[in-house]
Amino acid sequence: MSKILKVKNVNDYSRYVGQEEKHPLVCVINYAEVSPIRHSLNDYSVYGIFFHDEAEIDLAYGCGKYDYKKGTVICVAPGQIGGKEDDGEEVMLTGWALLFHPDLLHGFPLERRIRNYSFFDYRVNEALHMTDEEHDILALLMCQIREELDKKPDELQNAILIGYIELALNFCQRFYNRQFVTRKIENTDILVRFDRLLRDYFEDKLQLTLGLPTVQYCADKLCMSSNYFGDVIKRTTGDTASSHIRRFVIQLAKNGLAAGESVSQVSDRLGFEYSQHFSRMFKKQEGITPSEYCQKLRT
Repeated sequence: MSKILKVKNVNDYSRYVGQEEKHPLVCVINYAEVSPIRHSLNDYSVYGIFFHDEAEIDLAYGCGKYDYKKGTVICVAPGQIGGKEDDGEEVMLTGWALLFHPDLLHGFPLERRIRNYSFFDYRVNEALHMTDEEHDILALLMCQIREELDKKPDELQNAILIGYIELALNFCQRFYNRQFVTRKIENTDILVRFDRLLRDYFEDKLQLTLGLPTVQYCADKLCMSSNYFGDVIKRTTGDTASSHIRRFVIQLAKNGLAAGESVSQVSDRLGFEYSQHFSRMFKKQEGITPSEYCQKLRT
């Protein structure tokens, strides 16, 4: 049975690493000050941003493993499990961790907006790899949050802490956007594999048993989280992964209609449960119904 540390609040983790508790809903850990520490496999009920300056740690995350190196940021959300099981080994670390409880956000706009930061649902092997400049920006923010935690609490402290946290999240989003751009060749390869996967799906007639391919299915087959996969496709093509799938399906439909198949034959062959669903998708994509498309072909 795995030994899992239940991080129900931020100070469950603070106490584990020997960090002084300063706030019930937020903690910032400077690993250089608490090292050496023992590993822990954590079940999170809080949000967390972790980055180590120098580390070679084989981390588990969900069902996968990840080789955690310098300048890598890992973001976790409530309900996720990550880390490395305590095996008695003590390690020296430098770097930072920011943990905050969802309760901190109650009544603030970030409570609603936090779901827009899709990187919380990325797998660890999709983590952010920072430049030195990006690392320094996040490290400076950690210092500023810690300075605020050292102050005497007042009615504005939580608002200030949330402001810093949102700034850190926005920087992480900017850094990810930069990473998507700098990995353009890798992203183009993902797009090629995506198209091949869709072709194989229909050639193998999987649509007849599984229905139309979903974003989740494609992400799983390409060994990515659906959020990361969707973000890569959006950054590479300017459109969503689901739109890309719809366009692919409609192109197959147009090919079939042009070859003389009836609307119902095309609908059945492509895996639609009802031909009305096919007609609705076709019209939404093309601006005309499949029947009107056939008439245009004949004129």
